[in-house]
This record gives sequence, C-alpha cells and structure tokens, in this order.
Amino acid sequence: MPQSRQLSHYIAGTWTATTGDDWIPDVNPSDARDVVASVPRGTAADAQAAVAAAHQALESWRGLTGPSRAEHLYRWAGVLAEQQEALAQAMTREVGKPIAESRGEAARCVAILRYFAGEAVRSAGDVIPAQAPGALQFSLREPLGVVALITPWNFPAAIPMWKAAPALAFGNTVVLKPAEASSYVASLLAESANAAGLPSGVFNVLLGSGAVLGPALLADQAVRGVSFTGSAAVGAQIAAAAAARNLKYQTEMGGKNVGIVLADADLGQAAALIAAGAMRFAGQKCTATSRVIVARSVEDAFLDRLREQIAGLRLGPVTDPQAAVGPVITATSRDAIARALQRAGGEQIVPAQVPGTADFAHGYFVAPTVVRGIAPDAPLAQEELFGPVLAWLPADDLDHALALANGTRYGLSASLFTRDVRSALAYIRRIDVGLVRVNGDTTGVDPHAPFGGMRGSSSGTREQGPAAREFYTETKTVQINP
Repeated sequence: MPQSRQLSHYIAGTWTATTGDDWIPDVNPSDARDVVASVPRGTAADAQAAVAAAHQALESWRGLTGPSRAEHLYRWAGVLAEQQEALAQAMTREVGKPIAESRGEAARCVAILRYFAGEAVRSAGDVIPAQAPGALQFSLREPLGVVALITPWNFPAAIPMWKAAPALAFGNTVVLKPAEASSYVASLLAESANAAGLPSGVFNVLLGSGAVLGPALLADQAVRGVSFTGSAAVGAQIAAAAAARNLKYQTEMGGKNVGIVLADADLGQAAALIAAGAMRFAGQKCTATSRVIVARSVEDAFLDRLREQIAGLRLGPVTDPQAAVGPVITATSRDAIARALQRAGGEQIVPAQVPGTADFAHGYFVAPTVVRGIAPDAPLAQEELFGPVLAWLPADDLDHALALANGTRYGLSASLFTRDVRSALAYIRRIDVGLVRVNGDTTGVDPHAPFGGMRGSSSGTREQGPAAREFYTETKTVQINP
C-alpha cells in the first residue's frame, strides 16, 4: 500500500498542528484498506487562527496592483503545471476518480489560474456621467475581504481553484475548508501555493469536520463572504447563517439533471453522451445526467443504443487505467444507493451487477443502472442520488418532456437532443436550468463561462468567468467635485 500521511492545517504559510486530538481516517474508496491520510477533525480555535492569518494578510494583498496579483497566480499555475501528474494520481487515490478524468481536472486547475491572472488586470469599474457640472463620477469594484470557501470532494482540485483563483485575483484573502474526503488533495494545493511563493496568510487551508468548522467560520466577524458547493441541506443552513450576519454568500447545491431525447434526435450521439454523463465517475457530479426523458416512438431504438454505450464504460478499481466508472465515495453512499434502488420499484432495464472478483472486494462499487416504469414524482426521479443510476421517463412530445424536465426542485443542467431548430429554440426559452445544452453532455462547463443553477440548485449567483467578479467584489461609487 502507498504511504499514509498525517495532515496539518496550512495557516499563515506554515503547516500548523490542530489544537484538538481527534482524527478522521481518509480512505481510498476503491480499496478501503488503503488509508490515504489521517485528517484532523479541527476545532473552532483552528478556524479562528486561519481567519486571523487571512485577515492579517488582507491589507498588503489587496494593496498590490492587479498585475502584481496576476504574477503570483501565473507562478502558481506554473508550479501546478509541473505537478499535474502527481496531483492527478492523488485525486484518483483519494476520491476514486478515474485517472483520465483526474488528469483533465489537474489541467483545468492550471487553466483556471491562468484565466483569472488575466482577469486581475481587467477594468474594475466604470466612469458614470455626473449631474453636477465639472464633477467626475465613477465606480470601483473592491474586494470583500476575507472569504471562506467550503468545497466538496468530487472535484477536489478544480472547485477549490475556481473559487480561490477569482477571490485572490480581485484582492481577497482565502480560508479554504475542503471536504474531509478530499483533504489530501487540498494539502497538495497548499504545497503548490507555498512553492509558488504566494504571500503568507493569503491562501489558508483548514482541515476537518464541516459541522465544527463551518459554523466557526461563519461566526467570525472578519469573514466577509462565503462560497459553498455541496448538498442542498447544508447550503440552506449556510445561507441562513450568512443572512443573519448580512454576510455575502454563494451556494451551489446540485441538481437532478436531465437529457431529453426527441424522436428526430441522432440516437447514437444521444446515447453516448447520456451514458457518459450519467455513469462516468459513478455519477458523482452535480451536473451528472440522472434522468432521461425519451420520446415514446423511439424508446426501444434508443434503449438498444444506450445499453451498448453503458456496456462500453468499464467499471473498475482506480488501479485499472481503463476504468471509466469507479467506486462511489463511501460505504454509506453505496448502501444508500442500494436502498434507493430497492424502494424504487419499476424495472431495471440496465441492471446493476458488481463483479465478485478480488479487485472489487474492498471498494465501494455500484454498477451502472437504468430504471424504467417509475412515476415522475417518485424519489428516484426527484432526489439527487449521487451514483451511477439513471431514471427513465417516457414523453409524448416536447411540451410533455419540458413539463417533466422542469418538474423537480432543482435547476442546474439539461440537454436536449434534436435536429429541429424550432424545438431547440423553444426548449432554450422554457427550460428552467442555469446550464442549457443542445446535443451535448449535461456535465462540465468551460472555465471562462458562468456556472450555476436556478431554483433549488443555487443561491442565484454565478461562478467562473467574468461573473466571478460580481461575487468576490462590491461596488463603491465615487464622485469628485471641483
């Protein structure tokens, strides 16, 4: 087995031992015998120390020019570019992500840092005509201050980067609190920041239990913003706590994403993209395709193609370089998915079956499953499961399909498969999601494009791209009179 590490917080540019004495085992979900790291549970005192370090570094960091902050981000990108393979291997071991996807995520981190280095030197305000004769009036975008970033395990490097990079580019300092299950990767990000010479206290990593550290961060008066990605339940708690303090907050909270296949679609294309969107990385993406709505007239033909595509996605341990599906993150997740399938009823038209070989004996594996014959309001068609499970719903026409697609509390991502431009235009206007695709995968978004959902998927703000400046800064209006 590879070596296990005992992790420490990264505070004020140094590795800092926890003030507590409780530890969380961080295991490889593909083989639970492999303990990747021991993670400190963390204490409120640890959170206060991290915030204090960020607060102390704030004035000097925000006082740098945009080009100076850009240089720091470019150097960090250069370090990560050299460490991409090590970072990818760590992601695969710690969270069970197939290695090809981990390599793509590591490369994305470099692209994100380079993009926001460029954003740091763009215009940060506007000149506004003044009513007073001879007056000069303009707006400035100023940093919030110390921001807390609370991130999930499923994109253990990319999500921290797409939050931290804009926060830093626009003059904020950061306390990153990653999910316990991705603490090792977060520590590697801290190591790379240190190697790049990022100033002390600008980027801090706080490890441990969200139940302990989240409230401590939100209660600290020096924290002026919080960005969260995770479950709807925790997101609602964070929103309530932030609102009580008039704290700027951003919550991204998952989805029940849908692929709609109309009768005129390219069925082969639709099957390939829906299978990949639903099953790769065991469906553990907030943008994963978890529902498919199929025109009744092509159900049989589409099912044949979908079965073929799913069969081509290899279920395997992370040591298998050809694996596309991999394990789910914990035994608790695996067992919850099994219970949901038992309760779902309907017909498993692509049934789950994990091989009984030694390679699968110590991991948390769920085989790809498609379930047909359930009601649109059934839990399997309504609730985010975070596993390789696809709920199949038939539709009479586009109107029926859109009613089904919009019939959940979520609104993150959707894709329509059609050759008809009129159907595509009607869908674009009427679908209630933040990420709208035509003949594409529901997963992913370009690093320079706004990311976020509607309704129960988001607090309404957007991440990435130019939209990130809106969250990580606030507007100051200035008038100078003669």
